[in-house]
Amino acid sequence: MDLTILYRGPLASCDYDCPYCPFAKRRDTPEQLRADRAALERFTAWAAANTGDRLSVLFTPWGEGLVRSWYRRALTELSRLPHIARVAIQTNLSCRTGWMADADLDTLALWCTFHPGQTPYDRFLAKSRELAALGVRHSVGIVGLPEHLEPARQLRADLPAQVYLWVNAAEGRSYTDEEAAQWTALDPLFGYSRHPHQSAGLPCRTGASVISVDGDGTVRRCHFVRTDLGNLYDGSYRAALAPRPCPLAVCDCHIGYVHLESLPLYDVFAGGVLERIPAAVGTGSGLSPHPAVHADVSPLPLLR
Repeated sequence: MDLTILYRGPLASCDYDCPYCPFAKRRDTPEQLRADRAALERFTAWAAANTGDRLSVLFTPWGEGLVRSWYRRALTELSRLPHIARVAIQTNLSCRTGWMADADLDTLALWCTFHPGQTPYDRFLAKSRELAALGVRHSVGIVGLPEHLEPARQLRADLPAQVYLWVNAAEGRSYTDEEAAQWTALDPLFGYSRHPHQSAGLPCRTGASVISVDGDGTVRRCHFVRTDLGNLYDGSYRAALAPRPCPLAVCDCHIGYVHLESLPLYDVFAGGVLERIPAAVGTGSGLSPHPAVHADVSPLPLLR
């Protein structure tokens, strides 16, 4: 089967201390780091051996993974395997980029976030340009806080046109239509992030073709629904895979709502769902405009 896995191990430490992130600058003990490394290596070995399925893997650590050698090695090794369709990770891009030369760049991809105040603008921009020069698929994003608007505008002007700039609505923040328009001018898909999506009872790919896996191998349908479906390593999760509606009232995180069947985002991001890269890119915002097609989303340009 085609199976998408969102992996989140015990790693919780980050080299940044963003005020809007509850896990920023948390320090893992050496024992915690060893446990995270062992868990990741166990998962990587399972993925490498599970050749009967076509796998896509997104690493979504609470902390920053790419400053740890075992995450770089896992991405490199998995990218080279023929049954791995995509391997990607969410990152602040503070790591070096040279290790990617050993990866299969047809499979590797990065979901990068710029955090103003945590790293110099020119340093982050240079890293993105390095990725573009190497041919590494990547998106770049920012949290939609008022103080981030000008850095976001500068990013859109300075990034290569083929690099999609996404904007995440800040947690707990409401946007006036005027504010939303400013962010939509940079990311035509901002409307999907602006409001939480009413998801209760709606069909979702999670639990059927998409699963969440933690460091112990516990399988859940996604990061936000805590019901266990079994364990990855004893195979008990397989019998639980089936289409099922969402049990939550709302879904407000991209790595969750992108899998809702009621939204057109698998078409919008066709070929780039895990790394958050739209199917078509152009100039300026990087997207070709089409009418919105979902009533829960404010009118905005979309792709098909």
